[in-house]
Amino acid sequence: MSLLRLSVLFPPGLEEPITETISADASMPGFTLLHAEGHSSDFSRASSAEQVRGRIQRRVLWMVMEADRLDDVLQLLRTHVDCRDVRWWTEPVLAMGRLG
Repeated sequence: MSLLRLSVLFPPGLEEPITETISADASMPGFTLLHAEGHSSDFSRASSAEQVRGRIQRRVLWMVMEADRLDDVLQLLRTHVDCRDVRWWTEPVLAMGRLG
């Protein structure tokens, strides 16, 4: 079984639509949600405060899943949250388990 971690980066205003979309589908894997700040060369959509700080508010959602589920998860998100301001990437998960 090949595992990967999907990282999805998005503006805070999309937190509810994205998490509700994933949570509503019982076949979707669980996720972890982080609050983050990012820096980019493109501040065209940043607020005035973000422009002054030089960082924009973002949320990061991590999902560990079997690699063959990736297309299903991305299609679900695209269907319910179609936004150019959402970025994603994957990374291999070499090992995973519980300590207890």
